[in-house]
Amino acid sequence: MIRLLLVWLLLYGVIFANVDDAAQEIDSSVNSANTEEEITQNDALQKVIYLSYEKIPQRVIKGEIFKVTIKTLCVVKDFVDITYELSGSEGLKLLSDFPSRETDPKHYLETFYFLATSENAKLPNFKATLLDYNNKKYDTTTLEGEKLNVISLNPKSDFSNIIANSFDIVEYKTTSYDATYNIVVFVAAATNSNISALKLNGVYKQGIESVADSYLNSKVTYYAIIDKRVENLAFSYFNIIKDKFIQINIPIIVNDDSVTTQSDLKPKDQSHEILKMGIATIVAIIAFLIILWKKQYIYLIFIIIPLVYVLYTGTPSKEICIKEGSSIYLLPVANGTIFETTSSQYNLQKEFEVKGWAKVQLRDKKIGWVKDEDICSN
Repeated sequence: MIRLLLVWLLLYGVIFANVDDAAQEIDSSVNSANTEEEITQNDALQKVIYLSYEKIPQRVIKGEIFKVTIKTLCVVKDFVDITYELSGSEGLKLLSDFPSRETDPKHYLETFYFLATSENAKLPNFKATLLDYNNKKYDTTTLEGEKLNVISLNPKSDFSNIIANSFDIVEYKTTSYDATYNIVVFVAAATNSNISALKLNGVYKQGIESVADSYLNSKVTYYAIIDKRVENLAFSYFNIIKDKFIQINIPIIVNDDSVTTQSDLKPKDQSHEILKMGIATIVAIIAFLIILWKKQYIYLIFIIIPLVYVLYTGTPSKEICIKEGSSIYLLPVANGTIFETTSSQYNLQKEFEVKGWAKVQLRDKKIGWVKDEDICSN
């Protein structure tokens, strides 16, 4: 019995020893195959792009638009494009979905534009991928983002939130808004500026009427309602090139001259019209007396022209019907500021008109603009 047990244990050991050897051989084959596959994948996804920073600003102001240039070296001659994926940025707003590209004999210079929104700012990680004509895949390359030195300004109370290479007033106009306030409308042009951030201090009401916003060149039409006692609208902006605050002054001269055909805000001033009408009437009377005396009817022209002028000037402004729920705009500009909505249908005095708009005088003597489509049909 003991002999049978010993024989059985001997056979058991031989069988399982062979099984372990076979398992080890299988594992070795699998590992070898995986290693060969990894080597093949590494050979296919070879690194063909090398990235480095060409230019990073040494100092950035919070609210400033700045650029970062990446120098890209590609060892493949023929390819479709190099694409970039940006991730992991802090305190920045990307302004350009695609970089502007320049080339030198060996590199691509890829420039990205950012707006600094916080003092704690970090550049994104730039991940570059090569697009091949034959859809061949290459290893991607990532350039790690760096921390930026961002500072905040300590401006005076007249600061307008504008940080720019330049900011200039192109044209402006001041008209009477009501008995207490004047309205100033100006057009400003800026370079390298977030012009939509424009905000003035110490004004009753303000806003953007239109804007052509670009991180390189921008233009804005802006309005500010100010107290009639203000004789000069003054504010400042920070000039990046000169590294200092620049003062902007708009003299307040209330007049009827238009900035553009769409900004004639004030109704026609008729304060001098009575005098003109009186002179025209006197000329007509003198011409009539001369006709009676000389019996020369050629002088009738000196009666007709003055009388036509008197009739034209003396004709009251036309009243127009405004629909219920119509919007009264501050300026005749699409998507402009609405400062009143009619609660019912009523008539208003029409002062002037431009294409698609009618200028009206409201019951509180304020001046506004209404779209032609909101005027009642006859």
